[in-house]
Amino acid sequence: MRDATARKGTPLVAVPPQRVLAAELVRRAEDERRLANEARSAPTVRAPTRITECRAGNADALHAIVARHGWPTAALVGEPASTAALMILLHSPDLGFQLTCRDLIAEAVADGRCPAVHHAYIADHCAVELSQPQFYGTRIDPGTLFPYPIRHPETVDERRRDVGLGPLADHLRAVRLGASGAG
Repeated sequence: MRDATARKGTPLVAVPPQRVLAAELVRRAEDERRLANEARSAPTVRAPTRITECRAGNADALHAIVARHGWPTAALVGEPASTAALMILLHSPDLGFQLTCRDLIAEAVADGRCPAVHHAYIADHCAVELSQPQFYGTRIDPGTLFPYPIRHPETVDERRRDVGLGPLADHLRAVRLGASGAG
């Protein structure tokens, strides 16, 4: 039977499960980001399939994590890993899962375990996918570079400020500047 030491007598240290979850979430989000960057810089016929497969695998893993641990809040896995989970969720092909997680994130925000901006992004995402107006203007139509319809657009900047986002006009300026420099 092996004892709790590594080679050369170094004791093994148990890694807390939250750190393992955090590392997995961050790795998965970084893998997708890397594939997307590669597809932009050196497009191939296989690139879109690789991204789709990565997103499906990430969504399956997030599904399992949520089933076992609930939403991976900033309080549970740290803010970078919770943000990575949000990115994975936003790219999940399963709207039903996104809606379930939207509600879990709303609860976590209300309890102070997750940043409010996380709920803003998933709430807008779900609204647009359901052909409803969004609340915070976080979803931008890539064809027009204008936001998808916004519920009560006259007060959108107040709602954005409440969750830690800057004014919509500043965001649109940045998106358009980035789009003009990307081509």
